[in-house]
Amino acid sequence: MIDLTARISATAKVAADAEIGPNVIIGDHSSVGSGTKVMANAVIGPWTTIGANNTIHYGAIVGHDPQDFGYKGEESYVEIGNGNIIREYVTIHRGNRPGTKTTIGDNNFFMVQSHVAHNCEVGSNIILAGGSLLAGHVVVEDRAIISGNCVVHQFCRIGKFAMMRGLSRTSRDVPPYCIMDETHTVKTLNLVGLRRNGFDQPRVRAIKNAFALLFRSGLNLKNAMTKAEAELTITDDVRYLLDFIKNSKRGICFGRGAASIEFD
Repeated sequence: MIDLTARISATAKVAADAEIGPNVIIGDHSSVGSGTKVMANAVIGPWTTIGANNTIHYGAIVGHDPQDFGYKGEESYVEIGNGNIIREYVTIHRGNRPGTKTTIGDNNFFMVQSHVAHNCEVGSNIILAGGSLLAGHVVVEDRAIISGNCVVHQFCRIGKFAMMRGLSRTSRDVPPYCIMDETHTVKTLNLVGLRRNGFDQPRVRAIKNAFALLFRSGLNLKNAMTKAEAELTITDDVRYLLDFIKNSKRGICFGRGAASIEFD
């Protein structure tokens, strides 16, 4: 169903069973997938692909121009998967250079006034709470939680199952499995999140031991990594954590001022 007041480009494609509300704008060369609902006054920019069964709430702006002085109107993209909830006044911007894109996976929840800047890569089953802001080129991996009014510097990565507490901010990569608070400070392990996502006790124990060595041993991170490779049981989860740290280009959040995580 398409409301009579909606303005849809002749080059846009809208699935027959999509719902397009009053005063919605859909730009050139965009598409809206099956079962997706776009509520009143939302804007879908040009070159934006939206998959199936998404819900885009009032006043959201998806696929608009990037906030970058270097952008000169070139063709760039937003690609959004399936089953996402995009609440009121969320903004998601296209890539900032020709042929580049912002990508969003499946089953994410973007709460009111959260922002995804140009060239971000957002995975699946992620929560961005109200007012949280991702700068350009940020990578957020699956099942991360970014709480209310958090800010993430450009080119940072947020690891799987990580949680940023409300009002926190980072200009470094946030390790997987952790709870981060204040300014890029690892506070503790996200034990509740891991257990809710089906991690059994042996998996949790291996991650816990790795975190204790990396963030609570008093060693600098390079020496802690060497010790971890030599002494720990390297499960798939621990390998992912170690590789995440090795591949960091912005540096990793540190562990100052946090509650202890002891070795088992």
